[in-house]
Amino acid sequence: MRVLWEREIDTSEIVVSPRPVWKCRTCAMYGKRPSCPPYAPDWKEAREWVGHFKRAVLVKFSIDMEDFENEKRKAILYLLKREAELFREGKLYAMALFPGSCNLCDDCPFERGEACRFPTKVRPSIDAIGIELGKLVKIDFSESVLYGMILVE
Repeated sequence: MRVLWEREIDTSEIVVSPRPVWKCRTCAMYGKRPSCPPYAPDWKEAREWVGHFKRAVLVKFSIDMEDFENEKRKAILYLLKREAELFREGKLYAMALFPGSCNLCDDCPFERGEACRFPTKVRPSIDAIGIELGKLVKIDFSESVLYGMILVE
């Protein structure tokens, strides 16, 4: 995993709608991970929540698709680290949003109906709360990339 860029955006650019959430319903992880629907906040609540922020940081990661799960885990850990840094800088409500479903654990106990091992680290996925990533970046499916976001202030 390599960070290609971090770009600060005004949250007025963020579009939150039901479209990504409905797309989540076609994913194999739907209803299996705490970062995914129906466990993530619904898109209407998320739209209101995002509206209380002024800035966000969009992060583009280059990943090795041959090692997808580990690469995604590294991206998630990077986002959590950046969130903590921003918090220490006085951004009390900084909140990371994951690229897709949580995969902090190799073997997710939540999928088996057990308690999450890292409930204080799980964040909703960008899609799960209805953020239309395609309104913020040009999606090029020939690239091996993931996007994450941190709502800042």
